Amino acid sequence: MPQTPPVVLTIAGFDPSSGAGATADIKTIAAHGCYGVAALTALTVQSTSGVRRSEAVDVSLLRESLEELNQDSKISAVHIGMLITAKVANAVGDFLEAAQLPCIVLDTILKSSSGAELIEDAGIKVLADRLLPLAAVVTPNAQEATVLTGGAVDSVEEMKRAAQQLKEMGAKAVVITGGHLSPTVDVLLSANGDLQTFKSEKLDTNYTHGTGCAFSTAIACNLAQGRPLPEAVLMAKSFLTAAIANGYPIGKGVNPVNHMYRMRNHPGGFAKRMTTGKD
Repeated sequence: MPQTPPVVLTIAGFDPSSGAGATADIKTIAAHGCYGVAALTALTVQSTSGVRRSEAVDVSLLRESLEELNQDSKISAVHIGMLITAKVANAVGDFLEAAQLPCIVLDTILKSSSGAELIEDAGIKVLADRLLPLAAVVTPNAQEATVLTGGAVDSVEEMKRAAQQLKEMGAKAVVITGGHLSPTVDVLLSANGDLQTFKSEKLDTNYTHGTGCAFSTAIACNLAQGRPLPEAVLMAKSFLTAAIANGYPIGKGVNPVNHMYRMRNHPGGFAKRMTTGKD
């Protein structure tokens, strides 16, 4: 009988272009050898050109979806993405408190890269007060850390201070991503208080839609496979860098990362480039 891979649950919005949100998360989960299940929090009208509209799903439908998935499968990790409203955030909090699932990764999504608001102010409060302490690790970018802590987060030292502040607010561990820096720098504050930085070359590319989703979901997958958090973060950063480097155009705006670059037969994939020698 085949061995069941780790099951990773993503609780996220739906991006019709599949560059971010639940469908992109499922691709990331599959790329890591895990099995993805999803509960949708919101529907959006968006493409590579940006988010045009978003609408929360019915909260009772979300609750039932989460309960059904949890009753059916042994969930090894949870990724939380777009929450959109306080009602949705509270429903997710209710579920997580009751289910007591391991390896919860909270991606503190506040705005899209195009500037659209993806959670209401009351939802941010629920995220900070209730969901932050439930997560094994939270993964804000510098801009999100600024909103959550109320202080500027531009430099590496400010990222370290913000990580400490988020821990004081209840987070067990924090990764603040610094994609705005060159080279990019991510700061990890572990549960034991250890601070680590992870650097990589900043790529000059248009293939960056969904980077936060891919990074946080990859961390969840690595945790589901039993890796310690520092290793999970390092491997997720490596995955994301390669997914950006192996991107290809899909639409007219900011194009998605190539979640499936490891597949030999996937267009633009790393394996194909290695065998053909072509960029």
